Amino acid sequence: MAEQATISPLKNFFAGGFGGVCLVLAGHPLDTIKGVKGLYKGMAAPVLGVTPMFAVCFFGYGLGKKLQQRHPNDSLTYGQIFKAGMLSGIFTSAIMAPGERVKCLLQIQAGGNKKRFAGPLDCIRQLYKEGGLRSIYKGTALTLMRDVPASGMYFMSYEGLKNLLTPEGSSASDLSVLRVLFAGGMAGIFNWAVAIPPDVLKSRFQTAPEGKYPGGFRDVLREVLREDGLFSLYKGFNAVMLRAFPANAACFLGFEVAMKMLNWLFPTL
Repeated sequence: MAEQATISPLKNFFAGGFGGVCLVLAGHPLDTIKGVKGLYKGMAAPVLGVTPMFAVCFFGYGLGKKLQQRHPNDSLTYGQIFKAGMLSGIFTSAIMAPGERVKCLLQIQAGGNKKRFAGPLDCIRQLYKEGGLRSIYKGTALTLMRDVPASGMYFMSYEGLKNLLTPEGSSASDLSVLRVLFAGGMAGIFNWAVAIPPDVLKSRFQTAPEGKYPGGFRDVLREVLREDGLFSLYKGFNAVMLRAFPANAACFLGFEVAMKMLNWLFPTL
């Protein structure tokens, strides 16, 4: 059984948003290693995008836990925590699917000579003109296939490691900073270990011309396995994992710090 305190999805929302800011602060330099001065260049856009996403992510997780409690202080099993994380994945997919559709198309464009979109807003406008909301949300099923189980693993592994690292007779809420960082970093590793294969399929599907994969993800999977082999499903593994540990360690530490502050300021919220 996992230790459980009174759950406030609203506090989770704000603490999760702060965790998202911390994630960007820790992870952004790894995306832009161009010398000390360039480490945090262009960070405003990721912060603006990631903060609400993680706020919604942790809100969904808090709501998922609360919905499974019969009484306010009930402990949850790891299976219940996994299900709460899965609900979080559904929440974030609604935001991630269109955003990543646009991001993938712009990334493909950046690597070529022909410029189709003037920017994110122009990309959204053209996608809507071509196929309406269905075109903007292309790849949502694959986003759900990635985020739902990966989010379940994310939160279950974090809570499990926190409990494992808690000395007997102590509370998981009083873990040292280093132990929180370790649990959060490993949660990021476990999350992406689950998420990378569907993410590879999603990116290929979202950037493909309309009608190329009439059978959806099954057609994408068959093509990837036929052309590139099984290990191609873990394309970019090293780069993702290099960023996953420090970024998510910072995220969960930020979440825990913010949650302690919110509990102190608003104990009844």
